[in-house]
Amino acid sequence: MKSFPPTNTIELASLDWDADGQPLSSVFGDVYFSKANGLEETRHVFLKHNQLPERWAALAETSHFAIAETGFGSGLNFLAAWQLWLQTAPESAQLHFVTVEKFPLNKSDLTRALALWPELKYLADQLIETYPVFVGTGFHRLNFMNGRIKLTLIIDDAAQGFSKLLASTHPLYMRNGAKVDAWFLDGFAPSKNPQMWSDDLFSCIRNLSKPETTAATFSAAAIVKNGLKHACFAIQKVAGFGRKREMVKAQFTAEPEPLNPDDYCYRGSFSPYPVPWAIDGNKTQYSEKRALIIGGGLAGCHSARALAERGWHVKILERHSALAQEGSGNPQGVLYAKLSPLDEAQAAFNLASLQYALNFYRPLWGSANKNKIGDQCGTLQLAYKHSEADLHELLKAKFAHTDQLVEFVSAEMASQLAGISLAQSGLFFPQAGWIDPRKLCAYLVDHPNIQVEYDFQVSQLSCIENNWLVKSDKDGSQTAPVVIIASAKDAISFEQANHLPIKSIRGQVTFIPESSTRATLKTVVCAEGYISPAQEGVFCTGATFNLKDTETATRISDHQTNLGNLHEHLPAFEVDARAEDLEGRVAFRCSLPDYLPCVGGLPLVDRLVEDFAPLRKNARAGITTSGSYWRGLYINIGHGARGLAYTPLCAELLAAQINDEHIPMPRELANALNPARFVIRDLTRNKR
Repeated sequence: MKSFPPTNTIELASLDWDADGQPLSSVFGDVYFSKANGLEETRHVFLKHNQLPERWAALAETSHFAIAETGFGSGLNFLAAWQLWLQTAPESAQLHFVTVEKFPLNKSDLTRALALWPELKYLADQLIETYPVFVGTGFHRLNFMNGRIKLTLIIDDAAQGFSKLLASTHPLYMRNGAKVDAWFLDGFAPSKNPQMWSDDLFSCIRNLSKPETTAATFSAAAIVKNGLKHACFAIQKVAGFGRKREMVKAQFTAEPEPLNPDDYCYRGSFSPYPVPWAIDGNKTQYSEKRALIIGGGLAGCHSARALAERGWHVKILERHSALAQEGSGNPQGVLYAKLSPLDEAQAAFNLASLQYALNFYRPLWGSANKNKIGDQCGTLQLAYKHSEADLHELLKAKFAHTDQLVEFVSAEMASQLAGISLAQSGLFFPQAGWIDPRKLCAYLVDHPNIQVEYDFQVSQLSCIENNWLVKSDKDGSQTAPVVIIASAKDAISFEQANHLPIKSIRGQVTFIPESSTRATLKTVVCAEGYISPAQEGVFCTGATFNLKDTETATRISDHQTNLGNLHEHLPAFEVDARAEDLEGRVAFRCSLPDYLPCVGGLPLVDRLVEDFAPLRKNARAGITTSGSYWRGLYINIGHGARGLAYTPLCAELLAAQINDEHIPMPRELANALNPARFVIRDLTRNKR
């Protein structure tokens, strides 16, 4: 397997600790917070001079407020803002804290630093528990208190990290995305770290701000004041904290002058500007927070929960008499993702999805939890063939120091973990395990803002005066300004989605009675298929992979295939039962040609083809037109065999797009999931 050299390596912070137990950067020779009182400094500089107590007390119900910070450091500013939010903001409002850090602290240093502030311990413990494992640059979305507090921790250079929040790097569309309400301009002093305070950073600050956006910074250095002025902020010098004489507070004063599209119609063969097909020219801010979701599987239920926690009233339209009856209906599903050494969209998405899912499910594993959805027994991926063994070797360079996420285990260690003799080495994910998707869906819809209407088979989907009308085959109907199609392979039955190259892949699982084997299993084991520890006296193993197969009934031959895979890769797991005596279940995975999900607004295909026709001859043509998308119509499908890992992050992305928030992943990765990508791809290949 070919591997590319890593382009996104990071360096963890290197700390010294002074006599008072306070951290200092050994690289920059600067303190992380005031030696006088770091918490009071944060309250004075960032909370007070962004007028946050007054602004938050005046917020409307179910609104959201976005803070952006340069330099996460120890997380002290985030925790102080979180504490103030709980004291002043409406209970239904959401705080979204977006922060960039180039040199993140490791977990032990973070824990030691935050121990200095015992009054923040309750909040600090939650941050420490969910603190990510860092594998290169990237986004980490953490949710606290059922989504009331959201932290997006971007590991990157400040300017580079914030540029990935922009809707586009095309000059005409840089300002099209979600905006920041207040800036915490922290980080090491300009004299110690001038590279951070760059023109590119202040350009991002300008493009991510709106009228009434405020900023505060401990620094009164000329480079900071001039940068804010060029970013269209009116600045004011005020008294600093402690012995520091001055600091700066500022306010965004006006929208920048509109640009002329004619200036960006590049006539050469290779435009320096990206093609803005992913920009939604019909982007809407919804005054009425009401949505319909077609489909009550994992994608639909996660989408409903993500919107409900944002104050939306959601109704799921499910054609069956219960949730999770199609691809999400197996009694045991495995939480796992395919790691890769490559620097590409699929690798980045798998890693981000896995980490987000592990945090999402963490509170639901425990046996004492009434919402227990499965067993956090760990997931073991065996090197069951030469190509897998080669892949695991290549992964070692990238994941060598990430034992909290994945461990490289020998055959002997794998056997100890699984409780059964194994001949292969493998990857072990200690925080993963198996989940009952049916119980998970029931938990997800248990929210006062979510309703489910069963036995609702959608027969028609049409737009009438900016509202969507959804009719059933029994003459019932529902209307809402927003509709999400989450019906997997059946999405293609809707005219608005029939351009998507959906693949339906049949899979059959086999149920093995615990009484038919003397073997025990302590963890999920994945090889050619998977097997989970027994639930209620039954092991679940599979699944087969049958493309272009529409048979809904179980087949003895497929049970034989599943048993054969067990015998080949787990020979110690002996089954004393005949295939014809076993039960199982058939379901159909929904997949797409690039093996990435399809998440976002659905495009107006004919308009898109017309506007971006020059791509047939030149994939980087100088097009200045934005994309055309249906108003209020979205989709969340294509999760294949990894629905448990993929759907939480995809639902968070979709809800952020609908609710006009900063998204939980880099712009390029969101574009890789955009439903319009297939139309654009066909145009560049001259297939449309």
